[in-house]
Amino acid sequence: MITVKSREALSRMKASAKILKDTLSLLEENVKAGVATCELDRLAYEYITKAGARPSFLNYNGYPASVCTSIDEEVVHGIPSKRKLEEGQIVGIDIGVFFEGYHTDAARTFPVGKISPEKQKLIDVTRQCFFEGIAAVKDGARLGDVGYRIQRHAESNGFSVVRDLVGHGIGESMHEDPSVPNFGKPGHGIRLIEGMTLAIEPMINAGSYHVKWLDDGWTVGTCDGKPSAHYENTVVVTKEGAEILTL
Repeated sequence: MITVKSREALSRMKASAKILKDTLSLLEENVKAGVATCELDRLAYEYITKAGARPSFLNYNGYPASVCTSIDEEVVHGIPSKRKLEEGQIVGIDIGVFFEGYHTDAARTFPVGKISPEKQKLIDVTRQCFFEGIAAVKDGARLGDVGYRIQRHAESNGFSVVRDLVGHGIGESMHEDPSVPNFGKPGHGIRLIEGMTLAIEPMINAGSYHVKWLDDGWTVGTCDGKPSAHYENTVVVTKEGAEILTL
């Protein structure tokens, strides 16, 4: 069931988003060669809980950490560990925050030191895919318009859009209706309504869009071993467009 949020609900989601934004900024400062991904997870947990919130991901369907840290060919849901970041890698960091009854969700892909021009292009195009997508968001628009614009931008730059994973509605539950694909046809899909809250999250691969689940049961990787990038924000549908809560 799709929910339209009240002013009070949106106010609480904005407070949740503030904590999430600050957590992402803290982690960005600490993405460096030699830093273990479990250290990033610890920093996030401490910051979120000290703010009076809780990490949305921790124990969600059994997930064992507060954030997802996905390196290079890992698309999403990488589990933090003692593995240390290395110069030239890229790392996708996905965070959810639950505060005053509402969740928000956002992700960024960061470079670890100096990276190749190809990886930098992948990060830049993935981020722009998000903004291409939300340009189609407004009251009365179709969800297929959003996915189409994301897909068009990715493929026009020689990249591919992951099909097996999509964005989602968000609010009192971490994952709500509707599903938000990063591909689609203009004029198709559900009609957006003012007050809907969505987690729009392009997952873009440098090679094929085919992915696989790794042995840990969580981490999703590219089948061809080429890198992937992830960029996500929680947004509100308005009369005129989209308000980004987590940016």
